[in-house]
Amino acid sequence: MLSEQRGSMLHGVLLIALFSLAAFYLGDMAWARHLSISPMIIGIVLGMLYANSLRLHLPATWVPGITFCAKRVLRIGIVLYGFRLTLQDVTAVGLPAIVIDAIVVTVTILGGVMLGKLLRIDRDIALLTSVGAGICGAAAVLGTEGAISTKPYKTAVAVSTVVIFGTLSMFLYPVLYRNGLLDLPPHAMGIMTGSTVHEVAHVVGAGNAMSKEVADVAIIVKMIRVMMLVLVLLLVSWWASRRGVDGGEAAVEERNVTVEHAPKRRRIAIPWFAVLFLAVIWFNSLDLLPTSLVSWVNTFDTFLLTMAMTALGAETSVDKFKKAGAKPFLLAAFLFAWLIGGGYLMAKYLLPLLG
Repeated sequence: MLSEQRGSMLHGVLLIALFSLAAFYLGDMAWARHLSISPMIIGIVLGMLYANSLRLHLPATWVPGITFCAKRVLRIGIVLYGFRLTLQDVTAVGLPAIVIDAIVVTVTILGGVMLGKLLRIDRDIALLTSVGAGICGAAAVLGTEGAISTKPYKTAVAVSTVVIFGTLSMFLYPVLYRNGLLDLPPHAMGIMTGSTVHEVAHVVGAGNAMSKEVADVAIIVKMIRVMMLVLVLLLVSWWASRRGVDGGEAAVEERNVTVEHAPKRRRIAIPWFAVLFLAVIWFNSLDLLPTSLVSWVNTFDTFLLTMAMTALGAETSVDKFKKAGAKPFLLAAFLFAWLIGGGYLMAKYLLPLLG
């Protein structure tokens, strides 16, 4: 019986792996490289296509394998993501960029959560959307999902907002910069881009479309934002325990919940994958591994994260998007406007004051 269960789980894992291989193949095409679309984004699209077509025709016993990819494989991918970063990246741009990064992350997440409450958006979706906009897009959404264990479709909704507005920013920033509407010197423009654009891939695309100097600064500033994910995940885990979130099911989802049936406060679940993520960054800073090996690890990590994204997409149907409604995208639009406006003002006026 146990061997049958493992076999069924393996079928689900292999299915997701095949979709991920297809995502890698498509992501290596010229059009995807030109648009800086990562295999992770393609993976979640393929997963959603599967969820709304073939899903009903495949055995239900394959679902545990899909869930395994969305949970366990995800955590491994987040840990290995640390090989993209070093502590030297922090010192390369100086304290002013770190301060601006910290302001952007703090205001975006806290402001997004409060705005989500005003708009009466599911609080898990509001949190995931805000963290995705504030830190590093899909990777931050996935990390936060691991800390609060919410429903897959909520994660997919948040990732969708990142894809839409992150892609928009990748094209909009160069247009505004070239036409003088963002009248910043290259170094300041790099800080603005790195501290406000959603995905790492989007930062690379936008930065290179402006200049190499802008791109070099933007990527380092973006990596510092990624490092802030560890602290945010620890705080999110603490917040989840304080609010009594159990398995991602917030009490606000049940409008008629009684006191007797209200979720109880649980212990703080420390996201150990976040701690290991920081440990990997420290280890990578020692420069003990050959560059070729680190490059291979980063490619393998992208594949694992693609599997996780594909699995999340496979749990997301059109009906669930309808259930979420348009409000999450409205929230993401407000956050997008803040990132552009607030990022510009800080790069223009606060950065010179910081030195």
